[in-house]
Amino acid sequence: MSAFIGDMTSEPEVYTEESGPETGEITMETQGASESTSQQTIEPPSTQGNLRHRMLQKTGLSQPQPKDDTVEYPADDQYGLFEQGRDYEPVYVTHKYTKEEQRTLSSFESVDYLPPHSEIYKQWLKNQGPLGYNLGRWVIMGLIGFFVGMIGFLLHDLIEEIAHLKWHLTRQFIDDNDFVLACVVAIAYSMVFIIFSSFIVVFLRPSAGGSGIPEVTGFLNGTMVRHIFNVKTLAVKFFSCVAAVGCGLPVGPEGPMIHMGALVGAGLSQFQSETLRINLPIFERFRTSEDRRNFISAGAAAGVASAFGSPVGGLLFSMEEVSSFWTTTLSWQIFFCCMISTFTTDLFNSAFAGFQYTGGFGQFKTTRYILFNIERGIDVNILMFIPTIIIGLIGGLLGAVFTILHLKMTRGRKRLLANIQSEWLQKILRIFEPAVIIIIVSILSVYLPQAFGCTKFTCIEGVSGDVSVNCMNDTRNPLHVESTVETYNCKRGAITGMTNTTVYTNSTYNEMATLMFGTLENAVKRLFSRDTHLQFGFGSLLTMLVIYFLLICWATGTSVASGALVPMLLVGGLYGRVVGLLMTRMFGVHSEDFGYWAWMDPGVFSLIGAASFFGGVTRLALAVTVIMMELTNDVQVLLPVMVSVMVAKWVGDFFTHPIYHALLELKCIPLLDPEPRVRIDKQQLNLDLYKAGDIMSSPVITVQMRESVSVLSTLILNTTHGGFPVISKTPDGRESFFGIITRMELIVLLKNEVLFKPERDAEESLEEDEGPSWVEYNQLNVHKLTDPHATSVMLQKYSTDSRYGSLYIDLRKFVNQSSLSIQEKFSLQRTYIIFRTLGLRHLTVVDSQNTVKGLITRKDLMGFYMEERLEEKMKRRPTLELDDLQNRGAEAGNHVV
Repeated sequence: MSAFIGDMTSEPEVYTEESGPETGEITMETQGASESTSQQTIEPPSTQGNLRHRMLQKTGLSQPQPKDDTVEYPADDQYGLFEQGRDYEPVYVTHKYTKEEQRTLSSFESVDYLPPHSEIYKQWLKNQGPLGYNLGRWVIMGLIGFFVGMIGFLLHDLIEEIAHLKWHLTRQFIDDNDFVLACVVAIAYSMVFIIFSSFIVVFLRPSAGGSGIPEVTGFLNGTMVRHIFNVKTLAVKFFSCVAAVGCGLPVGPEGPMIHMGALVGAGLSQFQSETLRINLPIFERFRTSEDRRNFISAGAAAGVASAFGSPVGGLLFSMEEVSSFWTTTLSWQIFFCCMISTFTTDLFNSAFAGFQYTGGFGQFKTTRYILFNIERGIDVNILMFIPTIIIGLIGGLLGAVFTILHLKMTRGRKRLLANIQSEWLQKILRIFEPAVIIIIVSILSVYLPQAFGCTKFTCIEGVSGDVSVNCMNDTRNPLHVESTVETYNCKRGAITGMTNTTVYTNSTYNEMATLMFGTLENAVKRLFSRDTHLQFGFGSLLTMLVIYFLLICWATGTSVASGALVPMLLVGGLYGRVVGLLMTRMFGVHSEDFGYWAWMDPGVFSLIGAASFFGGVTRLALAVTVIMMELTNDVQVLLPVMVSVMVAKWVGDFFTHPIYHALLELKCIPLLDPEPRVRIDKQQLNLDLYKAGDIMSSPVITVQMRESVSVLSTLILNTTHGGFPVISKTPDGRESFFGIITRMELIVLLKNEVLFKPERDAEESLEEDEGPSWVEYNQLNVHKLTDPHATSVMLQKYSTDSRYGSLYIDLRKFVNQSSLSIQEKFSLQRTYIIFRTLGLRHLTVVDSQNTVKGLITRKDLMGFYMEERLEEKMKRRPTLELDDLQNRGAEAGNHVV
């Protein structure tokens, strides 16, 4: 084995390899540290008394993977409340990490998108055979779509049943004017479900909390995240989401549906489960990193399709937000998966309502399969774009405020829990935090409507004219108040008169109760309703907006499975309706079916507002636009929705990163953006002016094609690197880069002593063309150790027993021979593009002689790290240039003499 020594001891906190947190901890790498780049041979292990052997974890690393991040907070966080680059960070500003956060960031392991292209992989492919490959992929896509659609149907129906029973019981006591008992019943009923929801997350699977979208995005970008694709996570996620959303917590099920869809894609496509101890010999060809990641992308898209009834929106959401690698073929396959998912959910919705058979099997009614169906569209007017732009501005501003506030609350929660020493007390607080929120929601739902008076029914008598009160409906004008409004404690009344065209009533209703009773989806439907210009007033809309804006920020960060997509629609729908109501107050009520001013409908602006807030928080343009169209069946407002989303995105980008990216940064999960952004002294750097050698990690530990067992064992025990370049000898004796072998592959090889050969036999094996080793690809294709303790003991024996110093392993068949390498002078901009586009884990840097000079990993390409390295280089440049000029001057003087 050879090693480049030096260069990294000045910054021990910064990782040098894909999983190495501190080179200062690795004795092998700090012996004789200097700026030299010459290769030095490591002494035999028996002569190195200062080697520190550490126990391996299941991941094959000697350091544990990050645990539940909810209770972890960096002790060195000294940033200010509004420090640019933390929570307030325009999209062009790189996120700032503390040194402790950088160590957490470095502890995450990365994965290649493509499987290692070794000799045993090629032999494995030959054994799979060419038949049925594409057909099998389509079959799996269909199965994923079907099961995700089934989960979506069960999830929504269970939520509806829980919520219906809660409000049915509460209304009975409200009708009797017994508000105290109504409040007690609502709280008691909700507490049972919310404590159950948080309990199973905190005690059984903390990774099931939240929406799961950031974690899925991070994994599909190339980072391993613990326990996010486990059948136990799926079960906890499902029941926690059902209980939390059903009992009335101001969260939505759509985020968890995306995570559960990804879970189905990860598990079903592999036909194996460690938890259930299932390993079916079906479709084994798809057990590669590339196929698994593609199926996870399809599952996430199917989750959106089932949750929103939006197959095209699901495809675009996966492409725009979740997935990092995309092809045209994958687009068709995911489109098929989304189609099957939506079809399955709609098919069961057509036949069942509240788990009771309705007899309409196969009849897809718009009221069931279009979540917020709009029955009457409007003609778009050019004047409509003026309030649309205003709504977009509000959406971008409120979206940025929502993101910052949510991050501040999350950091505050983490700081509080980190300061509590007792683990049990931490868990109790996490369980009862959502319970406090549900108590507040229940009290407000029961008592707050009393602060608002009763509202009379209104309509317009005739084709046009003034608004009349105590008028329920007029067939000549579409203006009306929905019959499903909540009376609360208001006068129910009766029909007081009727003509051929008009119905009169003395009934009244409560605006706030109409918005607060039931699920958030019901509130959004009422906000989107058309020709209901005067159904809600400014007071109820603005009060609801303030209360739910704050509660949603708080609730979506608690320890329950929850999403924020439908809550976003509610917030946007509220301020959008306020703008629409303001238009009617300024210019009058225009509710005619056709006419120049018919576009002035508060329900229309509510839909536009919902899209703007959705876009202002997530910064998705394509997905949000298409989802809103498929959600409402209102294609006529496509252009205004597009305008509001784009304006909201532009405004939001000026203040914060998109919320899911900001949460990844908060969780310290490494993510490579589609394009690199590096700013120094407030100037955006053109990375084409820099080279790969400027940010590469060096020196690099390399291994020979034929390496001793003791050296490999010592290497595994005393380093934390995820992969090692393998070098071969050229005929003239130079060392040339041959390929990459990963840490886990070396561990698997070391566990098979049949591969150990004496030095002479190992040398001869390099000249022979042997058949494939009995250690096959499916044995190397593992991600966790079954018994890390036994493996650690075995490796320690290999590293200390002198017998294994003369035994060697021929790595030729196991090395990834298609691993990429670039030269030091290669453009840094293009290095980033190649690394991210191909989903690499390691990128080797070589010189013109193909000698290994450095290594680039995911963390080396993180924005903050490139800024540090390039800034350091820029500071050294004047000194280097001065030294160069002095040397040239000296040479010129000598020449003259």
